[in-house]
Amino acid sequence: MIMNDKNIEKKTIIDFGNEWDLYNQLELNQIEKEKIWLDYFSIFPSCKLNKKSVGFDFGCGSGRWAQVLSSEVKKIYCIDASLKALNVAKNNLKNNKNCILINSNHINIPIKKQSMDFGYSLGVLHHIKDTQKAITNIADLLKPGAPFLIYLYYSFENKSYFYKFLWKCSDYLRIITSRLPFGIKKFICLIIAIIIYYPISKSHSIFQKMGLKLNNYPLSYYSNKSFYTMKTDALDRFGTKLEKRFSKDEIFQMLSKAGFINIKFGKKAPYWCAVGYKK
Repeated sequence: MIMNDKNIEKKTIIDFGNEWDLYNQLELNQIEKEKIWLDYFSIFPSCKLNKKSVGFDFGCGSGRWAQVLSSEVKKIYCIDASLKALNVAKNNLKNNKNCILINSNHINIPIKKQSMDFGYSLGVLHHIKDTQKAITNIADLLKPGAPFLIYLYYSFENKSYFYKFLWKCSDYLRIITSRLPFGIKKFICLIIAIIIYYPISKSHSIFQKMGLKLNNYPLSYYSNKSFYTMKTDALDRFGTKLEKRFSKDEIFQMLSKAGFINIKFGKKAPYWCAVGYKK
């Protein structure tokens, strides 16, 4: 469900600026950060990157992914519409001199078209009204043959009806909490992380040790994650005013329409991660 608000994208940008300012990822353990990075980047063709590669991170947020990847490439343009988020990224990337910060939305990105060797956008474009247009605009930055990694919230097409019902209930809660002042919202999302994320995800770990296979278990992705990651993602999930979800087929169609070929999807959470190559 999307709120009918012509300023919803601006408000969403403010929400994420506040989120990254609160959870700047400095407390995130480096080992866990790299494990989460691998969850997203496991399908990315790292073999195509080298010390001459120049690419971009669209919707860089705290800069945590650029921080991991920057040592493998020549330069990464870290793009975000939130100046507040970029200030967090600036601090996090102060030792990564090849990361260039750009304050921009998806409409007028100040990068030459067909100049980038790679690109990625993780957990961002489902928070934009016209996701297709955003993907197309971003695709214009890439050279022919350049890989692009994207992560978009999925529509639970591989889950049970009960799982979808639980999500629908949570979405009504998101609609309420996302409209609250940030101070109240961050407190409620912290409570959600404490009483929902932590006990449910950790109970999955217990069942796993008992030898039970629970493919549709809610929040199972967090069973081996820290509480810091849980409270960050709880605010991300329940504090965001604009959220869209897509099926694998819809993501494939959007990427194809934007000029990507040889599209491949990840087979494990988080869903859906996809990589395509600019035609």
